[in-house]
Amino acid sequence: MSRVWDVPVEDDSTRVRDVRVAAEEAGACAGLPPGRTAAAALVATELATNLLRHAEGGRVLINLVERGHDDGRRTAVQLVSLDHGPGIPDVAAAMRDGYTTTVAASLGAGLGTCRRIANDFDLHSAPGRGTVVMARIGHEPAVRNQGPPPPGPRAGGVNVPLGRAEHSGDAWGRVRGGDRLTLLLADGLGHGVKAAEASGAAVKELRGLAELPPAEILRSLGRALRPTRGAAVAVAQLDTTAGRLSFAGIGNVGARLRTDGTWKALLSHPGIVGAQAPASVPVQRVPWHADSLLVLHSDGLPSRWTPPDDGVLPGCDPAVAAAVVLRDAGSAARPAGDDTCVAVLTAGGVSRHGSGA
Repeated sequence: MSRVWDVPVEDDSTRVRDVRVAAEEAGACAGLPPGRTAAAALVATELATNLLRHAEGGRVLINLVERGHDDGRRTAVQLVSLDHGPGIPDVAAAMRDGYTTTVAASLGAGLGTCRRIANDFDLHSAPGRGTVVMARIGHEPAVRNQGPPPPGPRAGGVNVPLGRAEHSGDAWGRVRGGDRLTLLLADGLGHGVKAAEASGAAVKELRGLAELPPAEILRSLGRALRPTRGAAVAVAQLDTTAGRLSFAGIGNVGARLRTDGTWKALLSHPGIVGAQAPASVPVQRVPWHADSLLVLHSDGLPSRWTPPDDGVLPGCDPAVAAAVVLRDAGSAARPAGDDTCVAVLTAGGVSRHGSGA
């Protein structure tokens, strides 16, 4: 169970301070050394300032996530800014240090510096739809000119607590075992700390189940979650050698798969993992291609959300793709009634703006 921060940035400089303070708190929770916590605070300040100056506001989500094997799977601070602004007309220019599109003086940092000091960085911007910017700050300083991430499937996500609470009852996790990459999303029953304990237990248990297929993972999770209030759980496992995705879900969790520009729903079955799970769960198996993109989500997302018609997303960092889905599926007219988590699996196309992995 970990802290989450959802900070609105709508009107004045106090909101910029709120985002910076949240980033510093996240750095402390992640155990980052002082210099990397300061880097997270700088990125947070710049992202919040850009929301006010260029997008008339938005929000910054801060999650604690695990980075890949090369970073020892230590906890990193993931900052994501979302807005419904005009978009960035010239992304290449915006990535230069010190760039600003306004007459007002800038901090002199800009997105270029955010990319330079972050271990992972990516953005997605579309005219008239807005911009999503993601930066992850790990324990070690970023390597200059490290280039794009290596090819291969990637998983990531964003997590938003109901009512800006300290903890979300949802959680996502990933684990690799041989040629298999498994992505899990858990929605603890209800919301609040008890729900977070259930979903957190599912993610923790997943770490020792890398070699098992989805149905057996769900059975193991059923035993692990009995001391908790239980959770809805979706498990998606990609076999990179066979080029096949296997999916199994129990409870009110959603899954959509995009292949060849077409979206298909993958079905979960009624029940609660750890409490009222069915004796057996059918596993759906579908082909996985170079342009495939899988979205798992909890029921905080509207049930009839419209998948984005955007061929760029499969090449984005998965957390960016998840944030675009989150932003475009919701609106002020229909606020979320529960914690919301979106996790994404991509085939690993290289983003035009990303760095690190």
